[in-house]
Amino acid sequence: MRSGVPRYVLRRGIAALAVVWGSVTVAFVALHLIGGSPVDAVVGPTVSATPGLRQQIIRAYGFDRPLVVQYGVWLGKLLTGDLGYSYQLNEPVPRVLADQLGPTCQLALAAVGVAVVVALATALLAAGRGRVVTAVAAAGEMAAVSVPQFWFGLLALSAVSFRWRLLPIAGDQGVASLVLPAVTLAVPVAGTLAQVVRAGLEEALAQPFALTVRARGVRESALRVRHALRHAALPALNLAGWLAGSLLSGAVLVETVFARPGVGRVLITAVTAKDTPVVMAVVMLSATTFTVINLLVDLVVPLLDPRLRDGRATKEARA
Repeated sequence: MRSGVPRYVLRRGIAALAVVWGSVTVAFVALHLIGGSPVDAVVGPTVSATPGLRQQIIRAYGFDRPLVVQYGVWLGKLLTGDLGYSYQLNEPVPRVLADQLGPTCQLALAAVGVAVVVALATALLAAGRGRVVTAVAAAGEMAAVSVPQFWFGLLALSAVSFRWRLLPIAGDQGVASLVLPAVTLAVPVAGTLAQVVRAGLEEALAQPFALTVRARGVRESALRVRHALRHAALPALNLAGWLAGSLLSGAVLVETVFARPGVGRVLITAVTAKDTPVVMAVVMLSATTFTVINLLVDLVVPLLDPRLRDGRATKEARA
């Protein structure tokens, strides 16, 4: 197993680079298929550029070159670490993202915390408690997964902020302003995690080891937390990649509904204005985050479950 780890990491690293390259390529083509002139993004919506100025911008930015050439030039700059300048903000793209990453990371981490706590509590309380409790838990999980985030966010905003005035309406004004956005972003993630963990717990509680633990006089709560939860956590850990993508896509809606700063709002503004360098950088950032998290999960899961480690070692030996 140990001798095969570097080769496995190298193989997964190459696959991760392919995923990132495919994502940014699709985004580059899609941005040019939606139409509109990139010159308008450079001059801004409130400026009326003369034909002469438009021609100067086209030549300066290389918009008159074939699309394949533009893609090659952009890819070459990317390989040297040059993400370019934002057309609208006239700032280096790394600086634009650096200013917005903090609020988005705060929102994502808070949402993950809320989702994990709710999912674990629901699964531990509902698993193996009979048909009625299972049906109620399953209905709640399904509702959490199905509810549209923007609708839930608007409903929470109307009730908690406008009607009862318990929390700030919008913006980034400390911990209080983070509560509603985090809960809104966490709802579908908590529903999915609760489904997976509850199913894993029910399966683990039916295993022979659970009967042995009960025979030793261990309390049911200790059996669930100390023994069964470890088995149930593995399938949930495999969802980490999906969770990363879900949080980023959900952040776009949540930051818009609650008027919070962040990468999601920057992405919406950049797509609307066809600010290509910013859009490409956000896509590359999200694809890289997704692939890195999946790679880490693939390396950590076999360490937690020896059965998977042995199975991987057997496959590598056969290869």
